Amino acid sequence: MTTGAPYRVGLIVPSSNTTMETEIPELLRRHGEQYRTSFTFHSSRARLHTVDAESLAKMVADSDRCADELGDAEVDVVGYACLVAVMAQGNGAHVGIEERLQSVLTASRSANAPMTSSAGALVRTLNALGLRRVAVVAPYMPALTELVVGYIEDGGVSVADSVSLSVSDNCAVGRLDPTGLPEHVKRLDTSGVDGIVLSACVQMPSLPAVQRVEDALGLPVVTAATATTREILLALGLEPVVRDAGAALSATVPAVAS
Repeated sequence: MTTGAPYRVGLIVPSSNTTMETEIPELLRRHGEQYRTSFTFHSSRARLHTVDAESLAKMVADSDRCADELGDAEVDVVGYACLVAVMAQGNGAHVGIEERLQSVLTASRSANAPMTSSAGALVRTLNALGLRRVAVVAPYMPALTELVVGYIEDGGVSVADSVSLSVSDNCAVGRLDPTGLPEHVKRLDTSGVDGIVLSACVQMPSLPAVQRVEDALGLPVVTAATATTREILLALGLEPVVRDAGAALSATVPAVAS
């Protein structure tokens, strides 16, 4: 059990993102109910309106400034969200981007703060759960969904099927109704899969549907937000367990990310 000062969680957030600062705090609030932990949240925003290749590249370039600003707050951990922005830089891009942002933090007042990206967290979590074949729901236009599928597969996990909701405006993605996700899942061919990526995007709301879909299908369900939260908890040396949040935050998952 943990008591004392709250952990300071730094978040690098796309300027139009309205979901990362709701779902991740909610997941960590639930963690606090069980483990008596507490957290505060501190964001720096990088400009992003439309989810296209040029805008995503500009956001990634602006992430150094965001990490530098968060370093001033002496945060304990940093989560970098915009999964597709990282993935659009090429397969495996999360490795170099995480290393670069980590070096920014190391030179700041948050020198000891580890950092994770939602892109890296998703790939690592799927591997940690031993999921070798998944189906994916994504809010993006089909070309970007194909990019995400290729990135996940490059990370060692095959994608049997995917659904694109074809929403290009990032604010509109944040307004999608998570209760509609079970119907979108029905459009997937889940034969032979051993897991579902219910939201391959930290902006697409999914938390109210995660446990519902996992229970209905009897398959592990992971989202970009639950994977990122798992790695935030691991980075802080805390139990990566949260109720009603699906496989990524289940007590049956190995505690060490692969």
